[in-house]
Amino acid sequence: MSHLVQLVYLMIPAYLANMTPPFVRYWKGWNHPISKRWLGDHKTVVGFCAGVIVAVAVTFVQSRIDWHGSLLPYAQWPLLGLAFGLGAMGGDSLKSLLKRQRGIPPGHRWIPLDQLDFVIGALICVSPWTHLGWPDIALILIISFAGDVAINHLSYRLGIRDARW
Repeated sequence: MSHLVQLVYLMIPAYLANMTPPFVRYWKGWNHPISKRWLGDHKTVVGFCAGVIVAVAVTFVQSRIDWHGSLLPYAQWPLLGLAFGLGAMGGDSLKSLLKRQRGIPPGHRWIPLDQLDFVIGALICVSPWTHLGWPDIALILIISFAGDVAINHLSYRLGIRDARW
């Protein structure tokens, strides 16, 4: 497998964790915002938890795939899944906090952090298990930026997201 494929495979738990919260926004009633004041009303407890659960589940599946080109010790999949999920959801939440502090409303563009917040959070949290060089990190950021823009535009057109970004 090419090194590019290895890097994308590494990031799949974070990518899927980041894509999960918009799907649970329809769960009304007990799906309360984490903090309307600090994060806005679209960052919900259920969305955050669902993102973490998806990251753990995806990391479990990856641990069962016998791929010798792996960049992570998948025998530790529960910790890796939590690191990916908490990193991705935490990075996204931190970016929302910074947007609110700067007076940027939800849904308004804040490039490139809108596209890379979850990636940076996940990379920081899984760094104890993998040793990526700066070229690898740069490549992950470039791929993630382009992929996030494409996925968000598609999600917007399908009515899954309210904003393109």
